[in-house]
Amino acid sequence: MRTSKFFISTLREAPSDAEIVSHKLMLRSGLIKRLAGGIYTWMPVGLRVLRKIESIIRQEMDLAGAIELSMPAVQPAELWQESGRWEKYGPELLRLKDRHQRDFVIGPTHEEVITDVVRKEVKSYRQLPLHFYQVQMKFRDEIRPRFGVMRGREFLMKDGYSFHASFEDLQREYRNMFETYTRIFTRLGLKFRAVTADTGSIGGTGSHEFHVLADSGEDALAYCPDSDYAANVELAEAIAPSEPRSSASQTMKKISTPGKTRCEDVAALLSIPVISMVKAIAIMCQPPDADSAQFALLLLRGDHDLNEVKTQKIVGEFRFARDDEIVEALGCKPGYIGPVGIESIPVFADRSVATMSDFVCGANEEGFHLGGVNFGRDLPEPLAVADLRNVVAGDTSPDGKGKLELCRGIEVGHIFQLRTKYAEALKCVFLDESGQSQAMEMGCYGIGVTRIVGAAIEQNHDDRGIHFPPAIAPFEVCIVPMGYAKSQSVKLAADELYISLKAAGVDVLLDDRNERPGVLFAEMELIGIPHRIVVGDRGLVEGKLEYKGRTDTEPTMVPIAEIGAYLKARLCEESP
Repeated sequence: MRTSKFFISTLREAPSDAEIVSHKLMLRSGLIKRLAGGIYTWMPVGLRVLRKIESIIRQEMDLAGAIELSMPAVQPAELWQESGRWEKYGPELLRLKDRHQRDFVIGPTHEEVITDVVRKEVKSYRQLPLHFYQVQMKFRDEIRPRFGVMRGREFLMKDGYSFHASFEDLQREYRNMFETYTRIFTRLGLKFRAVTADTGSIGGTGSHEFHVLADSGEDALAYCPDSDYAANVELAEAIAPSEPRSSASQTMKKISTPGKTRCEDVAALLSIPVISMVKAIAIMCQPPDADSAQFALLLLRGDHDLNEVKTQKIVGEFRFARDDEIVEALGCKPGYIGPVGIESIPVFADRSVATMSDFVCGANEEGFHLGGVNFGRDLPEPLAVADLRNVVAGDTSPDGKGKLELCRGIEVGHIFQLRTKYAEALKCVFLDESGQSQAMEMGCYGIGVTRIVGAAIEQNHDDRGIHFPPAIAPFEVCIVPMGYAKSQSVKLAADELYISLKAAGVDVLLDDRNERPGVLFAEMELIGIPHRIVVGDRGLVEGKLEYKGRTDTEPTMVPIAEIGAYLKARLCEESP
């Protein structure tokens, strides 16, 4: 490709509303142009990146035995009503009516559509297993789209769905997809981790997320450097303390703590470690067997944070209690509440709290806390003891092979064992070997294609711009001639090199614009081309060309006759 026959549109500065590095650089380098909030036009340079990602995904999905199809973006509401997600999915589901006032949605995902296809086509176990996938634009009406393509409303996604006659076969395909995704993200040249995760609104049982590691990631990940353990913090288990609870050694007493509502402030006032504090969190929860919501307390150690995903699995659906509900239940405003003297109120304690003795907690009286508090003597044992907190660095790894560390990640892939959730709701059944009707087991496998571009940039950039992994860069190599329009020798050498590299199968861009060298260098670095070859009169006199990798500190002079082999070696070095 020659730049004179291509379209590159860069900016000196990113728009003021661009928040994170990838958003700024994608706009500056002309990968995308904003049309509306969370909706972007993919410009020629950006589209080349997308297409390279798509190509790798398709190659690996086809190799894994999946079959590509294409489903409609607009879906009838009846399917979503049949699955129960019409009401449950929420305002992110963009609903619309056609001219006949029939309800439709713009698909954010395609579980309902693919299940409808399979229930009409598959009748016997002999037709299973099946795995269909597509690469398609989706739409989710985010309340506050931000971070460019990281949380946009329209986005390109690879979504796949598998159907099975048994759970064992679903597990086999799930392992197949885990390995396939690992190959995909390795080939893309990304540093990533696969972590166990919560299934969220999609539903099902088993779930793994694939995260590109980056400091700007929205998700906190816990991993053990001494083993393969990794999990989203939402799901990472906090192991119970191994030491048993010590016997009480203090007498409970009321302590004046005026204006001190935070554990850290109370601990500082009393000159005690914050790990000696127990904080109470008031909630309104509704267990599955209850007719109405009830007031309850959650107890955490003073230095720990509540994990809402884990808590919901223990107490059922819940919300944090309002101030008036706390005053009505405990006779005290927030900041001084605690578990003593409230025998009629359910109390759920984190594992770390259950082993504490002589602790400090709120006294249910404004301006006061209690010290020397002990379970069994000053208050009953909790109604339940469970893992309610987020893990922290230094916690024991759940696999027992070391200590946990934390990092940030950007989710770019997610695989689920859906089981029979959609098959039962949509009556997607087959006849087994004995002629009995059975609901199909399902798997779901997604990759955020547009999000990968942003994640790759978050992981690979510097003050000059993007440095894409070679596999997904818009071009592998750029040729930058010094004075292409002025020097006949430079023009001939650049053209000859361009033709030879193209013939060798190299994805090469010849920058034949009549611009100053500084402009040419800056734009090629900004858009992230991994390899640059400079052709200049001075080098030609010496029989050499200047080579510089995007992340190299200094250029290398290479004899003209050897440039092809030299470049091939560099390209091979970077192939995953």
